[in-house]
Amino acid sequence: MLLAIDCGNTNTVFSVWDGERFLGTWRTSTEWQRTADQYYVWLSTLMRFQKVEADITDVIISSTVPRVVFNLRVLADRYFNTRPIVVGKPECLLPVDVRVDAGTAVGPDRLVNTVAGHDLYGGDLIIVDFGTATTFDVVASDGAYIGGVIAPGVNLSLEALHNAAAALPHVDISKPQAVIGTNTVACIQSGIFWGYVGLVREICARIKAERDREMRVIATGGLAPLFQQTVDLFDAYQDDLTMHGLTVIYTYNKDTA
Repeated sequence: MLLAIDCGNTNTVFSVWDGERFLGTWRTSTEWQRTADQYYVWLSTLMRFQKVEADITDVIISSTVPRVVFNLRVLADRYFNTRPIVVGKPECLLPVDVRVDAGTAVGPDRLVNTVAGHDLYGGDLIIVDFGTATTFDVVASDGAYIGGVIAPGVNLSLEALHNAAAALPHVDISKPQAVIGTNTVACIQSGIFWGYVGLVREICARIKAERDREMRVIATGGLAPLFQQTVDLFDAYQDDLTMHGLTVIYTYNKDTA
């Protein structure tokens, strides 16, 4: 069975895939100091607790935090006796092309989302990922990654607002009852929510105009369901887009080995 690991700037997700479906998914905060032994104790305990019996034979890793990869490699080698596939490394093959400026390093998460989006929906896509950053990945008609947009994440913007303005409280993001807030919390929530709705709508519109074609907008990431409440903002939502992409890349590498 496959252990798929998606390490983001904020959280790291572990999923066990049996070739047809995910048997279990677990999330922990991303900390580069965490050792392979700590990962294993944490993961094996949760697997036993949820009665997930899995003989892990393969591991695939996507990480936007380079310092974390070493201990994840050790985890794969020490406890599962396998050399992991690491997205972004030369030995990891992708089923799609990457057409960007020479020397540009594309985040592994964005490549994985591109692969997953093309596998599920075909080409001509804009994938909006609400993570630590809000990213827009543009997928060509043939599935190639051809660039995108990076904006500050929703929670990052909230945190920056709170830290920079002493009088403003830290608030949780939610869809406001009205655009015009009648108290400080409501004002902040409205600014963030409708501000990001406008950001997503405008960037997607400009990408479509620049590409001069119809494109489907696919949303993923923790806050995507919140913004999905807005009519016509997205064409589809996939909560496990990255994990699906990891299984596609794993299968592609096994088939071409």
